[in-house]
Amino acid sequence: MFYIDTSVVVAYYYPEPLSEKAEAFLVTHIRPAISTLTEVEMFSALSRKIREGGLSRKDAGSIIAKFLSHLDGHFYTHIFVEPHHYRLARDWIGLFNTNLKTLDALHLAIAHVEGLVFVTIDQGLAESARFLALDVVVLKK
Repeated sequence: MFYIDTSVVVAYYYPEPLSEKAEAFLVTHIRPAISTLTEVEMFSALSRKIREGGLSRKDAGSIIAKFLSHLDGHFYTHIFVEPHHYRLARDWIGLFNTNLKTLDALHLAIAHVEGLVFVTIDQGLAESARFLALDVVVLKK
């Protein structure tokens, strides 16, 4: 099974250069996993797009409605962030040998602990995942 990074989720719902790749991946895999962290990051990404002028509030509302309907309709497998995920993320950051940011480390920890392949568009995050010996799929052009 696959754990889907927020970069892929955002590209699925909001037009971006890799949106077609994100859609093709998501619709061909049954119930890919996301976490409660992904939900918060999705809202944050749309909020940023509104502030930057790339998205209207109305369109953001439509995107959120579709995303929430997918959550309610079990399009995704939903993973709750647990204390052991935080501990592993902390420990990886504490190695001081990656460029991991807090939330990225947490996404990787969730994928690793749950035994899932990590899927992302973020090349830097993919490099950190590989460095930590995680299975990773990178969507690219």
